Amino acid sequence: MNTRRGRDKSKGRGKVPGSGHGPGSGPVTGAGLQEARERWVHTGGVELCVAELGDPAQPTVILVHGYPDSKEVWSEVAGGLASRFHVVLYDVRGCGRSTAPKPLRGGFTLEKLTDDFLAVADAVSPGRPVHVVGHDWGSVQAWEFATVRRTEGRIASFTSMSGPSLDHFGHWIKKRLARPTPRRTAQLLNQGAKSWYVYMLHTPVLPELAWKGPLGKRWPAILRRMEKVPGGGYPTASLPTDAAHGAWLYRDNVRARLRRPRADAYAHCPVQLITPTGDMFLSQRLYDDLEQWAPQLVRRTLPAKHWVPRTRPDQLVSWITEFVTAKEEGDPAREIAASGPYADRFGGQLVLVTGAASGIGRATAFAFAEAGARIIAVDRDAEGAARTADMARLIGAPQAWGEAVDVSDEAAMEKLADKVDTEYGTVDVLVNNAGIGLSGSFMETSTEDWKKVLDVNLWGVIHGCRVFGKRMADRGQGGHIVNTASAAAFSPSRVLPAYSTSKAAVLMLSECLRAELAGQGIGVSAICPGFVNTGITSTARFAGVSADEEKRRQTEAARLYGRRNYPPEKVADATLRAVVRNQAVVPVTPEARGAHLMSRFTPRALRAIARIEPPR
Repeated sequence: MNTRRGRDKSKGRGKVPGSGHGPGSGPVTGAGLQEARERWVHTGGVELCVAELGDPAQPTVILVHGYPDSKEVWSEVAGGLASRFHVVLYDVRGCGRSTAPKPLRGGFTLEKLTDDFLAVADAVSPGRPVHVVGHDWGSVQAWEFATVRRTEGRIASFTSMSGPSLDHFGHWIKKRLARPTPRRTAQLLNQGAKSWYVYMLHTPVLPELAWKGPLGKRWPAILRRMEKVPGGGYPTASLPTDAAHGAWLYRDNVRARLRRPRADAYAHCPVQLITPTGDMFLSQRLYDDLEQWAPQLVRRTLPAKHWVPRTRPDQLVSWITEFVTAKEEGDPAREIAASGPYADRFGGQLVLVTGAASGIGRATAFAFAEAGARIIAVDRDAEGAARTADMARLIGAPQAWGEAVDVSDEAAMEKLADKVDTEYGTVDVLVNNAGIGLSGSFMETSTEDWKKVLDVNLWGVIHGCRVFGKRMADRGQGGHIVNTASAAAFSPSRVLPAYSTSKAAVLMLSECLRAELAGQGIGVSAICPGFVNTGITSTARFAGVSADEEKRRQTEAARLYGRRNYPPEKVADATLRAVVRNQAVVPVTPEARGAHLMSRFTPRALRAIARIEPPR
């Protein structure tokens, strides 16, 4: 293999004769990578344009792009990783500023792509294994890198997303054809339908004409409409030529490998699999048998579509950093993701919980932390929020922050949302949990009492849904909102008019918002606990009584709730299940479930119970 390193520079050399790409044909690194250092690597008759970010003394992470992309697809991810790692991106042969092989036919085989990878790895990290991250066809070829013998010892870890090994895919097809069942046949038909574009790319001439004509012009708009991919200099102007050349990736490899898949395609390094659940091109079932090919496998799922390097860069940075760091410090085959039951679902996601200083809010923050989520604990009690964040990190959250905010303050919530968006990213799961209790008859409840309850219990939820829900919707990659209501939302009571009204409003708001946001992939759940042993009883207000009597009732309520002893951790577990299952209304405790059933089937009985005056 012929390998040559180039020196860092800000301007390219003269254009390679007859290449159509190559040095001198455009901006050195493209939009989003202006601070990158450039070098050129010669291998197999092509010139590869390589960009580098970060400290070369740190572990090297090589990002390999897919089809029809160039290395600029990674610009946001590369920027996020550069503070911790030596980040390397290169334009695959025939794409971006790298030159194309001549002739094109036979120039894009996996064997030649492996030559290119080794040339880049030797140039940027001589003598030290590199960490590889691949998306789409970058992942397809990186599976080859991770499973062939000649790369053993050069790859420290591999993160795969939206691109299976063609060998594994071939065996997956053969297994289902050899032993057909209705389920396996359905899986084959489903993936066959998703692979429609593969058949089109095998046709002669037509793909090239389409990409250099109307498809190439409309592709950015298609990505924005179908995938909610933001702009920012992607895709680059080389897209039509990149896509035309890249068609040979399919023609040179797909049929040959699917017909005769390698029997020894075992990964010789730890593998992290990130599976977007909304990928329109690949079925999640493709990875059912992956453990047999990748014994050191860590699975992640991400509620997003195909182009996650552009739509979810913050999430990828978190997971890649965690995986690479685990390998550098030890063994990523151990459970680097938290041990919670939903670690593959919430690991690395950004979860914001209000009312997180105690009770249900704190338990919910801890439950998401155990699942490996990044936590923002919000409460007007600054010390309590900070303690929750500290504990969340110890439990399993890769990152956690405490924020002191009064949820009833609209301006403060707007400011918080701006800070979160700028410093942490877009929230994936919002839990509007903050609330206060108030007991007392309607006639004894003052206007000021009503205002306090509605400001926190209802307006706090409205503010959270509005400022964070809007950012979720604008991102276009889905998410989930959880609003803590109560069994009181559907259980009338003569002593809880203000509290029940606020929670009934939260329940209806959740139902309305669920209908509005369903088309944008954002779920909304209302959690309705009954009697839960939390600190809310010691701070609940009792209208129309003296201070001493209020204190006595608070103590008695805390004693009764303590005797009931239904832990907030069970409510937290129900919250995580509600998000995973996208449940609408979730009564949690037995009395809540019973009251919910009665409200639907025997409302007259529930109204009769409401007339009973509880003992003082």
